[in-house]
Amino acid sequence: MRGWLSQFFVAGRCLARAIERWLEAERDQLPLWLPVMLGAGIALWFILPDAASWRIAILGASGVALGGATIGRHGRAARSIAVAAATLALGIGLIWWRSDHVAHVVLTRPTIATFTARVERIEPLPARDLVRLRLAPIAVLPRPEAGTRPVPRLPRHLRVNLATIDVPAGLTSGAVLRLSARLLPPPEPAVPGAYDYARSAWFDGIGATGRGFAPVTIVTPGRPSVLPGLRARLSQHIQTQADGGGAGGIAAALATGDQGSIPVADTEAMRRSGLAHLLSVSGLHISAAVAATMILVTHVLAVFPWLALRYRLPFVAGAAGALVAVGYTLLTGAEVPTIRSCVAALCVLLALALGREALTLRLVAAGALVVLLLYPESLAGPSFQLSFAAVAAIIAWNDHPGIRGFAAPREEPRLKRLGRSLGSLLMTGLVVEAALLPISLYHFQKAGVYGAVANICAIPLTTFVIMPLEAAALLFDTAGLGEPFWWVTRQAIELLLWIARTTAAIPGSVAPLPAMPGAAYAAMAIGGIWVTLWRTRWRALGVVPFAIGATWAIATPAPDVLVTGDGRHVAIRTAQGDVALLRDRTGDYTADMLAQGGGVAGLPVLWSDQRDARCSRDLCLAERATGNRRWTVLATRSAYTVPIDALLHACATADIAISDRRLPRGCHPRWLRLDRATLARTGGVTITFSAPSFWPTGKGPGSPTIKMVRHPEDAHPWILPPERPRSYPARRHGFRWRHAMPGQSYRRSNPASLP
Repeated sequence: MRGWLSQFFVAGRCLARAIERWLEAERDQLPLWLPVMLGAGIALWFILPDAASWRIAILGASGVALGGATIGRHGRAARSIAVAAATLALGIGLIWWRSDHVAHVVLTRPTIATFTARVERIEPLPARDLVRLRLAPIAVLPRPEAGTRPVPRLPRHLRVNLATIDVPAGLTSGAVLRLSARLLPPPEPAVPGAYDYARSAWFDGIGATGRGFAPVTIVTPGRPSVLPGLRARLSQHIQTQADGGGAGGIAAALATGDQGSIPVADTEAMRRSGLAHLLSVSGLHISAAVAATMILVTHVLAVFPWLALRYRLPFVAGAAGALVAVGYTLLTGAEVPTIRSCVAALCVLLALALGREALTLRLVAAGALVVLLLYPESLAGPSFQLSFAAVAAIIAWNDHPGIRGFAAPREEPRLKRLGRSLGSLLMTGLVVEAALLPISLYHFQKAGVYGAVANICAIPLTTFVIMPLEAAALLFDTAGLGEPFWWVTRQAIELLLWIARTTAAIPGSVAPLPAMPGAAYAAMAIGGIWVTLWRTRWRALGVVPFAIGATWAIATPAPDVLVTGDGRHVAIRTAQGDVALLRDRTGDYTADMLAQGGGVAGLPVLWSDQRDARCSRDLCLAERATGNRRWTVLATRSAYTVPIDALLHACATADIAISDRRLPRGCHPRWLRLDRATLARTGGVTITFSAPSFWPTGKGPGSPTIKMVRHPEDAHPWILPPERPRSYPARRHGFRWRHAMPGQSYRRSNPASLP
């Protein structure tokens, strides 16, 4: 026994020394893990369900940090663990504080209200014939048709869409409007894996969304804001000069970030071809603006020898570039992705001013750290993940000694040099696509397959042709000489659209995948970060979790039934693998969302057209064979009353009964009942009838699995928002509510589990 213990301790000491040698070799890479651990803490807060688990996580991480600090006086490993654990605890506390700092009242049920409100933001959407307003309600007015019903209380901020014809003339930010609107709570995911607007609205301060209707009158005119007014006028001018349509909308998006004028068909083509990132003002656009400014300022100042001999022109050009970056960010609306890109550009300029290497992983880590400290909730969005993953992949790939040697300049014929440059660009594009593919599949359940090839053509076209031409056209417009430049700009944008449409039209251009488990995505993220940040041979270990996560994601079975949270829309997988919709009339957005959730790239089909379905005007009964069992699904498809005897008989013959109304007590399907009362507790639901034999269902191979949008133990504030404000500082989750009204309290209730 003693010999076995001594061998164990010897092996432990050898392992500890090996880890110390490894960390010593990687000492320059250790600071890169600070934003990773901060982000891990933020992600852990989103994953853990309630305040008790958040406290336990913070205390556990703090204990590990203290233990590592105690024993780490002479070792790098213990100190690294201490710093990592402390940063993890900081991430949990930071996002927890941020969530409670923005706490606000959220509308709990649909309502129609007439009210006055101050306009905070105006976002025209010409392609949809809408104008989106962000409003701050001032007073709720009684409606004559409401009778004696109490006047509803509204949240502090609303997002309301108005038809363009209903928008009063002269509307500007700061104006006070009088309008009526049908308001709804911010929508949660319609089905598991769909976009969670309720979470985004919580951190954005939006308590309700809805549609306004005429008459809309201006009570008090607003004072036109300089930047929003300039942005709107510039966007309108660009669209007019570029002859509107897709070319005008894209030209306006590149200059001002206003994507509302781009036709839906062109937006979808850009998305399917992997070029949608060109439409959002981000690092590409700010980098192009900063680089153009620095080149222009340097060449102009170099004309004057007195200035060139007395001042560092690169420093002056960098300062001008920084001003342009900040101004461009403000002009385009100062959205979080643009702010993130501006911060990164300023870090690059600062590194150049200090004489440091600009494009390094430390720069990426510093930018990520700043963004996470300011906007920790941005970690959960695809924009943050796509941006930093792309930049980190580019830098890590080109920093590899083999790739650096391949791309190094050398004496060779021009044709060979061009081929090597194109090969390097293609390999970089493939690496970026590989890095972004898991993120796109996790958030959107689909990704462009040929995006690398399309981007090789589209990015240089946008950066070196379209944007300089558009800038020249705007400059010459000041003298009335911009028309030739606008004509060339239109042709270049039409070429960009041709690339997008051609790529999107190729069969198999989009790879669909059902919503992958969060653990599979986490495994791929861990593996990718491990490979990217380390430099020694141990970085190859990151391939293992990445491969496990990728295999898990690919093996995830597509759901057989999808039910939205209101029960109105149901989709079932057919024997051919298509997604069939319950209702013959389904909106494009809902149909696309259900097809996306079902892992289907094409358009959905209809239940009523399927051979194994029997549908009337009011009911549909469908059968789905999986393995050695046939499942029968019953769903109501109209608002008309169904004879009780017929409904009860149909329920008795069905395994699953689904309805957007409350089913009678005598309705007892053989396995599951999803009516209005149940869906109000669970939210949207997906059902997989037969999971693979290795699938962790906990019920054995082939067992059906259910995923819900809401979980009984989940107490994140946007899932169970407060119903009414209160005036005194109430304690909630360890932090204080900042807004309240007298004599009212927050009422919360946990949803029950599935029957």
